[in-house]
Amino acid sequence: MQNDNLKSYFNLHLIVFIWGFTAVLGALISLDALPLVWWRMSLAVVMIFVYMKYKKISFTLANSKKILMLFAGLIIALHWLTFFKAIKVSNVSVTLACLSTGAFFTSILEPIFYSRKIIWYEVLFGLIVISGLYIIFNVEGDYWLGIVLALTSAILSALFTVINGKFAVEYNASTVSFYELLGGVLFLSVYMLFDAVFTKEFFIISLPDLGWLFVLASVCTAYAFIASVAVMKYLSPYTVMLTINLEPIYGIVLAILVFQEKEKMNPQFYIGAAIILITVILNGVIKNVEKKKKLKCN
Repeated sequence: MQNDNLKSYFNLHLIVFIWGFTAVLGALISLDALPLVWWRMSLAVVMIFVYMKYKKISFTLANSKKILMLFAGLIIALHWLTFFKAIKVSNVSVTLACLSTGAFFTSILEPIFYSRKIIWYEVLFGLIVISGLYIIFNVEGDYWLGIVLALTSAILSALFTVINGKFAVEYNASTVSFYELLGGVLFLSVYMLFDAVFTKEFFIISLPDLGWLFVLASVCTAYAFIASVAVMKYLSPYTVMLTINLEPIYGIVLAILVFQEKEKMNPQFYIGAAIILITVILNGVIKNVEKKKKLKCN
């Protein structure tokens, strides 16, 4: 069991590293955000479909649940659209720093969706996060559109996480992933049909872009999602959550290594980003302590 835990912990870090690399791939792929997301989701749907057929995983769900998952797919599609657009108009570092606010947007949305009381320290941490964002806005004002898009992406990510929480408990991860990604593809396709995006040029992709898209859809989407669910059999949710908070750090370091001068920011930017990341981690630590206290009391 201990070996399983250690193996799962290393696998989790690999998954988080892969997620951090997603932002770098978004910058490497020359496609604009809309076609990039459409291709990512479409290829991932095909891959998960083949995987489910191979593993003989059932596609059967109640129609009402399918519809809900398809709509959840629209939210994740919009999250990725704003995420990749933020990278295109700013850079990886700015986008990931702002995206790390998702944990606090989740803490605001959870009381609404689950009818629980607002926790005082979450409000305090939210104010601290805003101070970190204020520093980033001040020193990287030229990237204001990227910051706004990244914050929108963080809100959509939080909304998707809250909605998706119940699906993950009740249904197979691959089944949920398949219908949600399919929903995103369907909604985007309808919009793109009306907007006449599906031209001959749309389907002409350079070999480098095609290669990176395949990595993005297979490793960073289909594999990472399924693997992240698998490690939770051996690791506590707190360990998983705390490790996922390293994603912006991995992504920013990778971006600096790949893009060098383009990703080097004003020192004050890193102060603002550090304030956000430390606050997110501190929030997780306090939640874990409170959880242990409740277990002892029971």
